[in-house]
Amino acid sequence: MSANVNVYECMFLFDTNKVAGNTTELANQVHAILAKHNAELIISRPWDDRKLAYGIKGQRKGLYYLIYIRIEGPNLAAIERDCILNENILRHLFIKIDPKLVDVMLALGREDRPVALQTVQEDPSGEDYFMEDDRGPRRGGGGGGGGGGRRYDSKD
Repeated sequence: MSANVNVYECMFLFDTNKVAGNTTELANQVHAILAKHNAELIISRPWDDRKLAYGIKGQRKGLYYLIYIRIEGPNLAAIERDCILNENILRHLFIKIDPKLVDVMLALGREDRPVALQTVQEDPSGEDYFMEDDRGPRRGGGGGGGGGGRRYDSKD
């Protein structure tokens, strides 16, 4: 491979009706697309199966599948074209990983579950962003109107 080889994080959204509990066949289809365009497969695994916020191609549920690949940049357009033509892939996303972050991202990609679900860290500054200040409570916070409807004055 030449000097413009990059590492990409690829997220695929599969139609769960076609997965039917067996992700191997769909993963093999994606792997074949990647191999056809000379992509080196680094990591490939199911990410999450969940309800979608809105319907995509008539589907309300989908399986997210995470793949990391190493490939020359110009070959990525051909892979995206093949993904669009595959009826089992509802959506896809390719993100170029900064070379300084490749090792960290690959380590995170091998984790069993998303890092965001593993830990919640406090703000290092120690500030509480939800404190009330001299302007009073924020809109929708349960006191002081601002949510529509009629406001009543003491004259009513």
